[in-house]
Amino acid sequence: MAGLSQRAIAEEQMDAPGLAPDIYAAVLTDLERANRWTFAARPTLSFLARATQGMDSFSLLDVGYGEGGMLRAIAGWAKARGIEARLTGIDLNSKSRAAAEAQTPDGMTIDYRTGDYADCEPTDFIVSNLVAHHMTHDQLIAFLRHMEAQAMRGWMVNDLHRHRFAYFGYPLLARIMGWHPIVRADGRLSIARSYRPAEWQALLGEAGIAPGASHIVRYFPFRLCVERQH
Repeated sequence: MAGLSQRAIAEEQMDAPGLAPDIYAAVLTDLERANRWTFAARPTLSFLARATQGMDSFSLLDVGYGEGGMLRAIAGWAKARGIEARLTGIDLNSKSRAAAEAQTPDGMTIDYRTGDYADCEPTDFIVSNLVAHHMTHDQLIAFLRHMEAQAMRGWMVNDLHRHRFAYFGYPLLARIMGWHPIVRADGRLSIARSYRPAEWQALLGEAGIAPGASHIVRYFPFRLCVERQH
């Protein structure tokens, strides 16, 4: 790629419908490792720490849960604070459920589902992690509008920042860690497909979310998140 001034729109390999279940599971495992190394859960947990102040229970929907790592992090965070968390995940890929359930300890109650987020009931919070850049423009606008209407307490988009240092540095980290070749390739493409702050502002405006109602927040390393509290 010659530059990052324009967002990439090429499809990622992990989104291929014909990807074998064992390869898909291996990709999710290494993607979860990449998430841990890049502190992916920290922005979402920071948001929840602020958004749940004074609450002793909450419900939450994670859209595009993959291997379920974010939901397990939220479950552990809530348990450590004595907060009852009713956690649901929804993923279009039918192979995600088996992968997530296999990694979830007995006694950790998380409702992993296969299907469309639009079919889920309203909930206190809706979150997503590394999902927004996989959507088309129209899909993302529809998703923002859905969260605004169906998340009673607030919502958060946790995604990447299209930054040159991240784009050129990620392949080195992926090679050192020995991650799956698809994770190496898709990770770099994910950075190129992600958004910058001004682009998020335009998307939020198109979705009808009033200026100042949501916040675009950067988190180390190279995370760009959109947070909304009702």
